[in-house]
Amino acid sequence: MTSLVLASASPRRRELLDQLGVRYLCEPADIDESRHGGETPVAYVERMAMEKALAVAQRFPADHAVLAADTTVLIDDDVLGKPRDHFDGLAMLARLSGRSHSVYTAVCLYRGGNIEQDLVETRVEFIALTRELCEAYLATDEPWDKAGAYAIQGLAAAFIRSIHGSYSNVVGLPLAETWQLLRSNGIATSLEPGDE
Repeated sequence: MTSLVLASASPRRRELLDQLGVRYLCEPADIDESRHGGETPVAYVERMAMEKALAVAQRFPADHAVLAADTTVLIDDDVLGKPRDHFDGLAMLARLSGRSHSVYTAVCLYRGGNIEQDLVETRVEFIALTRELCEAYLATDEPWDKAGAYAIQGLAAAFIRSIHGSYSNVVGLPLAETWQLLRSNGIATSLEPGDE
């Protein structure tokens, strides 16, 4: 039986993986997440997911599979990471206000020396946000550990005019693609018995 390790400390990714009924261990990668000069946003999330998977795979026996993911918010070709402080969060929300942006997640599965990866893009459109509304949202705990300074699964759902693509991708783990990666590698979910 293959054991699965989730290379993440994200409670959102754990909740999403739990939805699939997967048994797994949780082991954060703790790697340098700096973006390389000239690196495209897509190349960045793909590299981050792969590096997280490889870093965690070194800590476990070869019969363990490692699932890793990385999510980023992109607007005007700029990557919006997690807000550094109040003013950074305010600037992010102001940029997203009344506009559409992309959320990219790269998902990587490392098993037995093989790497499989998938990339998912979702387009999200915000309503126009007032300064007062942004300040009220930033006064909550929600935006501080989220790319783009918002959580679609929380209060910020009220800001979303439309979404085109995978909702779970915006939360942090696209479930259709993740399930397909697990299934193709014989890792059991509640939807099939796997190789147990």
